[in-house]
Amino acid sequence: MKGDKYHLLVVDDEPVTRNNFVDYFEAAGFFVTDLEDGKSVSETLAGNEIDLVLLDINLPGEDGLSIARELRRTSDIGIILVTGRTEDIDRVVGLEIGADDYVTKPVNPRELLARVKSTLWRIDKEDHANLNASPSSKGKIKVFSKWHLDLEKQQLRNKEGRPTSLTDAEFKILSYFTSNPGTVLNRDKLINQINNAKDENFSSRTVDVLVGRLRKKLETEDSDSMIIETVRGKGYRFTNQVKDA
Repeated sequence: MKGDKYHLLVVDDEPVTRNNFVDYFEAAGFFVTDLEDGKSVSETLAGNEIDLVLLDINLPGEDGLSIARELRRTSDIGIILVTGRTEDIDRVVGLEIGADDYVTKPVNPRELLARVKSTLWRIDKEDHANLNASPSSKGKIKVFSKWHLDLEKQQLRNKEGRPTSLTDAEFKILSYFTSNPGTVLNRDKLINQINNAKDENFSSRTVDVLVGRLRKKLETEDSDSMIIETVRGKGYRFTNQVKDA
């Protein structure tokens, strides 16, 4: 943050779009830095406390997906991909590399603001939990396998108390699974759990990517069994018993 304001970094090669984002978010109370390409992203991040990046995919030089992949490899900064591309594969790849959200142009400013706030809320909750929470903290906690999912703090921890980062969409799907253990959930039901699920760009493939990411995080080498099972032609089933703590 910069002072008491969230600091956004807007990276977009279209001057009109970039300036519109800057004007809108500054009016909404954010501090905004903008770049026209990805060349100075690393330098800008190193010299500033950036909370979230609004990142265009189709940038000159290094593309936005490559930049997002590197950002996620080195930090938990918020990443929202903003692009004119409408192909579903771009959304899928963006989610696979760890972007928090993906919106297509033309963007409704209010919708984008809501998505930015949702992502920042998730990051704040996670940071607060890292400092103060433990598996025994007050709040509704789902316990399964070697994991504790705190529904109030939106925090996933193992039994030793180590946190595992979840995006907003991952958390919503996992909380839905843990509320319906043993039940086959089709992809439409899972899509409905994702924020802004009415966005027509969300698809069954998007759900498959999110479930795949959850599996990688939950089903470690020492896991007892497969936690999320694929039911061919129907959807997914959460196989573990879940207890409230």
